Amino acid sequence: MVYVRDEGSTFDAPIDFVWKYIFGGEGHDRSHTTTRNPKFEKVSDVTFLYGSERLLRGKWTPDRMRISMFPPVAVVTEWLEGALGGSTLTYVYSPQGDTTRIDAYGEFTSKTVPAGEVEAAAREFLETEFAADAPVIKEEYAKTQAGGR
Repeated sequence: MVYVRDEGSTFDAPIDFVWKYIFGGEGHDRSHTTTRNPKFEKVSDVTFLYGSERLLRGKWTPDRMRISMFPPVAVVTEWLEGALGGSTLTYVYSPQGDTTRIDAYGEFTSKTVPAGEVEAAAREFLETEFAADAPVIKEEYAKTQAGGR
């Protein structure tokens, strides 16, 4: 088990806009090119199961997660199956005016990734997720600002 902390990243939009994007369905899903064939199953008002194929460490593998969302504060992701099966990750969102800080805290493990590479795989996951979301959030928020002036 490897503990990973990634603090201080920011999205260039206020927290309410970031949460609308996260709950945006297809627009949000399209930005994530490291997943394909997504399937959602609602469990409760805050929790759903998410299955897909995920590109991690250069390989497409099945991935199944339980994701619980607590707007506007946090998202908790638990990997039920896949390369990071048994891992848990919490994203914490903090409003900072026209930006939103995102901090991530997780314990990662894997039955398929060698022990010495689990931290690198976890950080790769975090980096690709942020890289997919940040430019889209910035662009979409800028459009709302340009249209509102």
